[in-house]
Amino acid sequence: MISTSARLLRLVSLLSTRPSWTCGELADRMAVAERTVRRDVARLRELGYAVESDPGPWGGYRLRAGNRVPPLVLDDEEALAVAVGLREAALSGVLGGDQVALSALLKLRQVLPSRIADRLGEMDAAFVHVPRPGEPQIAPGMLLELATACHRGERTHLSYRDREGKATARDVDPYRLVRTGRRWYFVARDVARGEWRTFRADRVARIRPTGHAVELLDPPDPVLLVSRSIATGAYPLRTTVRLPVPMDRALRLVPPTVGAHRPDGPDATVVEIGGPDADGLARYLLSLATPLRVLSPDEVRQALLRRARELCAANGMPSANGEPGDR
Repeated sequence: MISTSARLLRLVSLLSTRPSWTCGELADRMAVAERTVRRDVARLRELGYAVESDPGPWGGYRLRAGNRVPPLVLDDEEALAVAVGLREAALSGVLGGDQVALSALLKLRQVLPSRIADRLGEMDAAFVHVPRPGEPQIAPGMLLELATACHRGERTHLSYRDREGKATARDVDPYRLVRTGRRWYFVARDVARGEWRTFRADRVARIRPTGHAVELLDPPDPVLLVSRSIATGAYPLRTTVRLPVPMDRALRLVPPTVGAHRPDGPDATVVEIGGPDADGLARYLLSLATPLRVLSPDEVRQALLRRARELCAANGMPSANGEPGDR
């Protein structure tokens, strides 16, 4: 005789395969009495499964969507299909910038039988994810390892390549994975430096848990930390501008991944923006199509004025010094 829990799982599996079952049909398939079927249906309802029934000798049981997610019963092929789908959703970012797909995949991988986990590993090794132009390549297995490190809450030894390609090694306390734009970022506390850092996930070569559990007492906002890290990255030149608009509108004009914002009173915002050179920053500032004042440096201010004069001249308008432009 099978256990009650195994019988309940079997009952859920049967109810999922057909629109409706009579009590007698379920009893025959499960080799139990009809009274046992009715008792098991009552248990499933207590667990959150929305099992409906029609009265009478020819009535039946059917499974409908409930108001919460009860445990699911998946066969090997279904579990593998769900795992592959979650992996692709994590890689593509189709669900947005957070890590919901990766978190769900991590939970599923923890309970997969070894025969299915091995097949998924074989597929990871055989399949190649083709990124969009400019999108960095990252192995699905590495994403899962980083998510596992965040979930475990223990210190991890990180092998990493910096932006110059130099190999480094450090101990970190993992916190979160954040996807923004084309990339995944690993947010962790650098133990040696005693500060929160962001690491590009595609530059992580290897991670190894140390077994040392840590409690994160001052975790930052991971999305805000990544945005600031991108906005204040290693650009050759930086400019500070004042926009005569409130912070919420300034954030729409200049995304947090492009500039670092701070309010300057209720109706203005100061933004620091990095770029390749003065001319490139001037082009970007003009593209905002909004009044602004360059606070520093002077070379960006001059580049902006030069481009404004050229634009006026090209359209037959008086230039900044009051002279008419060439027609």
